[in-house]
Amino acid sequence: MKLEYFIAKRLVTTKNHKSSVSAPIIKIAITAIALGIIMMLVSVATGLGLKHKIRDKISAFSGHIVITKYDSNTTDITLKPIELNQKFYPHFENIEGVSKVQPFASKAGIIRTENAFEGIIYKGVTTEYQFDDIAEYLEQGRLPVFTETMSNEILMSTYIANRLGFKLGDKVNTYFMKDWGNKVPNIRQFELVGLYNSGLQQFDENIIIGDLRHVQRLNRWAENEVGGFEVILKNFDEIETKGSEIYLNLPSTVDSKTIVEKYENIFGWLDMFDFNIKVIIIIMIAVASINMIVALLVLILERTQMIGMLKALGATNWSVRKIFLYNAFYLIGKGLLYGNVIGLGLLFLQKYTGIIKLDPTSYYVREAPVLIRFSDVLLLNLGVVVIAMLVLLIPSYLITKISPVKAIRYD
Repeated sequence: MKLEYFIAKRLVTTKNHKSSVSAPIIKIAITAIALGIIMMLVSVATGLGLKHKIRDKISAFSGHIVITKYDSNTTDITLKPIELNQKFYPHFENIEGVSKVQPFASKAGIIRTENAFEGIIYKGVTTEYQFDDIAEYLEQGRLPVFTETMSNEILMSTYIANRLGFKLGDKVNTYFMKDWGNKVPNIRQFELVGLYNSGLQQFDENIIIGDLRHVQRLNRWAENEVGGFEVILKNFDEIETKGSEIYLNLPSTVDSKTIVEKYENIFGWLDMFDFNIKVIIIIMIAVASINMIVALLVLILERTQMIGMLKALGATNWSVRKIFLYNAFYLIGKGLLYGNVIGLGLLFLQKYTGIIKLDPTSYYVREAPVLIRFSDVLLLNLGVVVIAMLVLLIPSYLITKISPVKAIRYD
């Protein structure tokens, strides 16, 4: 094996080889492998990065699973209250993987100024609400603070604030329609303490966040009545299984829905990225493999006399094939080295500088997100090596058809 490796190494280091016909073909093969791994790294890291970033945004504003009173209403407005005293609150004791259960309630309203008005959804939350996830999208000000007394502080999107001309510290007059009695709206004045920008138009155009007790008072609910519960999972990848588990453990009067079901249009769009990534990987591996096959065939034809000499000296077909396979492995490794250095360099540059910007109305983010995982890098590299080497077994079979006598005479 050492002799075979030595001969293979000589094939790619000898001066004659560098000036031979195969030299430009080998360079093209190495370049194809390098470009292939760059494309695969970039597509996987950016595709997964965008997918994780968007799902984290949705989770920050809606939780992972939403539990409400069983109702045909499919909007974000809670019409029927559910009692706070539930077996699953504040913990799902018989379901593992649940990080938190937090109550909420929402109500439709209108914000009106002297010159304009906007329809909004007031989302009421409590001190238990997981504001840490939303803090990432806070652009100005601070998060609302809730105490024992009802708070008038609200968090509004920068989008709504810009359209209506609000700034931090302003008083916001909000109108809510009554569901009973006369149709004179209830007026609530809030204090704007923070501005967020999620990049998700579905949230930025509508949602303001404040104290849940305002919704209770507006709807004439009791203190132990809320609009629903948001369930936060420890692992998003378990959302489908945990969603089914939770649904089966709820009473018949209560319904649950995962955010994948609730925002199926967004998650359906995200699933397309998985398909696109697979297509890119298949194409890049195919291109790299074809280039390596051509390079190996040229090497075999160029070294026909050497093959004949080795066979005449008693070398077996497999030992000669291994020489060329070692050579191919060396070239693949060289291409992967260049590709990984350039590909990972570009990804880290984007991750820490955000040079490449995106249109948030189309992609829900302002800059291309990057998710670099060692396992993905390792699997991509191993996949290229294994598939390419398996494919190269086919052209290396040509060596078994070379006759020592004819090869030595070959010119």
